[in-house]
Amino acid sequence: MIYEEPVKKHTKLLLILRHAKSSWEFAELSDHDRPLNNRGKRDALRIGKKLLKEGIVPQLIISSSAVRASSTALKVAKACGYQGEITVENSLYGSGYTEYLNAVKKKDDRYDIIMLVGHNPHSEQLLEILTGTMNTMSTCTVACVMLSIASWNEIDSQVKGELINLWRPKELSSND
Repeated sequence: MIYEEPVKKHTKLLLILRHAKSSWEFAELSDHDRPLNNRGKRDALRIGKKLLKEGIVPQLIISSSAVRASSTALKVAKACGYQGEITVENSLYGSGYTEYLNAVKKKDDRYDIIMLVGHNPHSEQLLEILTGTMNTMSTCTVACVMLSIASWNEIDSQVKGELINLWRPKELSSND
């Protein structure tokens, strides 16, 4: 799907991205400080390019403060042509899906497409809460959810959205 039309007035797009594959090479690092491994770096660039190809460039990116999440956000942002700053939310690390909803709820309505970069199981839980469908989100998987809301402050666990697409790096063709 190429997203050519601007988002309709009473809809918002939420991109839920699980961080890319992290490295376990440095045992002395805390979980929060683990960097991406080489596959993670490649996958993040591929997902960013896929979003650009689909015409779905976020207008705001919100990332967990964990190194692997913020590094994923940076690489995806660069590859998709995102021009803004990446908002880092400490509350997205080690929290539940409710914190993910809260991070979006307080954002400005001028943004029609927001990307959340976080962790499992919270990314999968958020996707299930918003769409009613269970999907596995392996590392660097991004879900595109259309929400029938006019304002981000309307988002909560009762809002039901439509899963537009789910992209996993392993499933992308070499043209993506």
